[in-house]
Amino acid sequence: MKLSLRNLLSGTLVLAGMCFLASCSKSDNNGKARLQVALTDDPGDFKAVYIDIQDVNINYSDSDDNGWQSLSGIRRGKYNLLDLVNDKDTLLADAYINTGVVKEIRLVLGDDNYVITNSGETIRLQTPSGQSSGVKLKLNSEVTADILYKLVLDFDVAKSIHEAGGSGKYMLKPVIRGFMEATGGTIKGAVLPDSVLTAVVVLNGADTVASTYTAAGGYMVKGLAAGAYALHFIPTDTTFNTAVKTSVQVNLGQVTAVDTVRLVK
Repeated sequence: MKLSLRNLLSGTLVLAGMCFLASCSKSDNNGKARLQVALTDDPGDFKAVYIDIQDVNINYSDSDDNGWQSLSGIRRGKYNLLDLVNDKDTLLADAYINTGVVKEIRLVLGDDNYVITNSGETIRLQTPSGQSSGVKLKLNSEVTADILYKLVLDFDVAKSIHEAGGSGKYMLKPVIRGFMEATGGTIKGAVLPDSVLTAVVVLNGADTVASTYTAAGGYMVKGLAAGAYALHFIPTDTTFNTAVKTSVQVNLGQVTAVDTVRLVK
């Protein structure tokens, strides 16, 4: 079936709206894993608890003093932990990282941390000097190229905030549990001729879940939930026919290689 201009424009709009799910075949991200860091919380006996987050670092080495790297895409600012209870979380960072074993992660806090008590009083949290370099968590988690991982930092308010001897002052000694999991699978493949820019649209039933364009004939889509998908290939050169591959199986934490598609006129 030949592709109409209207269908092509419609497909382009779909692609623009799905960028957060699609890996747009950027060469600088090839061979890397994608890591999202999220913050969540257990309930505590306060009206609000604000934590000032300034950086998130990872470390591939066994040294606590060396090897720390800041993640890109950090969302710095103050977060009310009590907005993040009952399985809610918020994204702190979204970055491409090198493969290998991530030994540790470090959450770097600023100075603007405070609680609002149930009576409405705002009290600043004092942080021990030993926490000035950040809150470190052991991970020892291996990450694989082209897989999306989500690291959840579970901040335990009840264990992290202590009143200092009945003085009305509160100390912040963060107790955080971290766990990382692969949250999706990846599909990759090629389209020939590789000189034809082609839209690749991923459908689950009638729903479009992700999309990208080819680059030099290659494409990759990350972060897909496990399941079976149909891939629709829409060449921008409308002298070529569209193509479809059905029953493409995606498995959690794995990369599915799709047979090469050859466009015909």
